[in-house]
Amino acid sequence: MSRFSGKVVVVTGAGSGIGEATAKRFADEGASVVLIGRTQKKLETTLASLTKGDHLVAPCDVSDAGQVKELAAKVQDKYGRTDVLVNNAGIVVQGRIHEIAPEDWKKLMKVDLDGVFHCIHYFMPALLKTKGNVVNISSVSGLGGDWGMSVYNAAKGAVTNLTRSLAMDYGEDGVRVNAICPGLTFTDLTQDMKDNQALLDKFYDRIALRRAGEPEDIASAIAFIASDDARYITGVNLPVDGGITASNGQPRQA
Repeated sequence: MSRFSGKVVVVTGAGSGIGEATAKRFADEGASVVLIGRTQKKLETTLASLTKGDHLVAPCDVSDAGQVKELAAKVQDKYGRTDVLVNNAGIVVQGRIHEIAPEDWKKLMKVDLDGVFHCIHYFMPALLKTKGNVVNISSVSGLGGDWGMSVYNAAKGAVTNLTRSLAMDYGEDGVRVNAICPGLTFTDLTQDMKDNQALLDKFYDRIALRRAGEPEDIASAIAFIASDDARYITGVNLPVDGGITASNGQPRQA
């Protein structure tokens, strides 16, 4: 398919996992992809794996408003447009609230929430011109609570409702705003879980498809909701979770 030929797609957290898979998917469908992340080497590795095109490696800390502002101007100078913004960059902090240092709260919020704000704020003028769209990467953790992950839940819950509000604010301008809410997905953030079969079995007991997601599973959903195939969809927080959120929470009975 070539649903994104001639379009410019900005992907944060593009150095690994869901971001890397998303960059590949958009490049395969003809887009010029702006690869954003904090580590140049990782972004270069992603670039080397992309279908040939006019792509841009753009080291940037999305938690820094000044860096994002400069990057948005650079993208506009190079391409003259932005069609899709994928806000994927994120980190995780675990622990009960009294066990978490205030610095850890601030660190997570700066990346997972402030980073989303910075990117939308500075790329929105370009998206308004192209009637483009935003895809935020929230989480099933932004739809319900987790044990010992209240800080992450708070940030992703904010992204979830920010998505709804922005869809309302920009719909009349022709700009769509949606979010993808992954469930358990094997990425760098969950790498240590792969060898913990007892923990995986607990997860799989709650996942209807009885497996974890792969980055490519999430990238496929992102590409769909960013495409014209989803042109009448906005303000949606779409679970891509193998069926986790299909459950009402009651245990499985033999």
